[in-house]
Amino acid sequence: MAEFYSEGREPNEETGEEILFRLEKNSNYIPSSARQEYRNVILKEYRNYIENQKEKSQLTGGVKDEPRKKDK
Repeated sequence: MAEFYSEGREPNEETGEEILFRLEKNSNYIPSSARQEYRNVILKEYRNYIENQKEKSQLTGGVKDEPRKKDK
């Protein structure tokens, strides 16, 4: 999650597919019948991760963990 956050990735379908792609690239098998549900769960966890990072940043008063903006 930290890698995607540092890349400035938004929690959207494209990011979900990229997470799945990278997992599969690292020999993690994801059955096609479970792919959509798996992506939804991963995106939910990624949203939670982003919220935690924002809260952590606010508590420390810094921008150390802020993601860099993704070029469009």
